[in-house]
Amino acid sequence: MDLYKKCYDFSATKEAVVEAGIYPYFHALDTKQDIVVQMEGKRMIMIGSNNYLGLTSDPRVIEASRKALDKYGTGLSGSRFLNGTLHLHIELEKELAQFLNKEACLTFSTGFQTNLGIISAIAGRADVILCDKENHASIYDGCRLSYAQMLRYRHNDMEDLEKQLKKIPEEKGKLIVTDGVFSMGGDICNLPEIVRLARKYGARVMVDDAHGLGVLGKHGRGTAEYFGLEDEVDIIMGTFSKSLASLGGYMAAKKEVVDYVKHTSRPFIFCASIPPANIAAAREALRILKSEPERVQRLAEISEYVRQGLKARGLKIRDSKTPIIPIYTYGVTRTFVACKDLFERGVYVNPVIPPATAPGECLIRTSYTATHTKELMDEAMDIIALVLNNLPDIEDDINVFFR
Repeated sequence: MDLYKKCYDFSATKEAVVEAGIYPYFHALDTKQDIVVQMEGKRMIMIGSNNYLGLTSDPRVIEASRKALDKYGTGLSGSRFLNGTLHLHIELEKELAQFLNKEACLTFSTGFQTNLGIISAIAGRADVILCDKENHASIYDGCRLSYAQMLRYRHNDMEDLEKQLKKIPEEKGKLIVTDGVFSMGGDICNLPEIVRLARKYGARVMVDDAHGLGVLGKHGRGTAEYFGLEDEVDIIMGTFSKSLASLGGYMAAKKEVVDYVKHTSRPFIFCASIPPANIAAAREALRILKSEPERVQRLAEISEYVRQGLKARGLKIRDSKTPIIPIYTYGVTRTFVACKDLFERGVYVNPVIPPATAPGECLIRTSYTATHTKELMDEAMDIIALVLNNLPDIEDDINVFFR
């Protein structure tokens, strides 16, 4: 059989979706990321980004990035391991470690690469990784790259986690990996119980806080701060592409662990380093987060305003305490039609379909920003209610994206 058959089959089905006018992906921005953007010539209320603190358009972040670009150029032409380390990288790592109350920090070029790099270095063939079923795809791929045995436990189900832990021989190395804030549902992991079980069974705990930094905790330090468990989490992973308005990722842990990953992680050693402008932007965004913690509270307030507003308009949402608020649309075709209608009316959202959801439980993922206003959110919610409350029953006949 031709290796390309899968590609041709996919393309044919995708083209049918495009021809139907409901293909929801790869819309192009004409402006910088903000609460209102221009997208393909249209004014669009942006409630589909992860710009949680509203810093992608902050003049201070832009200026810091520009200065680094002028001073250091566009790139470093090599990996951190060799010629690609600037003082900027080292300074940001020190500031992040201090902010997160950890001994050391290491930055990676993307968030996805960060999970690949940490997990594949820390765990090996003789170890076992326990993975929440709704963890991010990068965690799953990190587990595969590590060659460790992976045991999945039902989403946020601590009884099932303990059941899996009991299976593991005492001499095996054990790592529990969980999202802090789950990226599709917006719910928070049960970190207190995860920590308790880890200590009971001799496991280490790693939290992917990509959607937790700048979102949870009094100071925005994330899930561990939110639960008062910063000393109990062994590895904190995060990204710069969300609250820190840039691109890249990091791990924070004990200095010996960070040093080990720095010298053994293939995704770290063999990848070009973060460009100077991105490092400077992330560093300035971190400094703004530290000096303006009220942004975290403002984000919580606007998110709760929307949560209550959507419920009042008769929409079924997945409850959360975070800026990620998914709205049920159920079928794939129905979800695509809703996204198209919302786009045409000037509201940008993201479709969430299998395998990111169970079949028949598709969602529209909405996410909010500290700089959103109540007036703008009322406009968006009225449009969402108009579209979803009048959405017809549609036969679900799209499965091209299922994997």
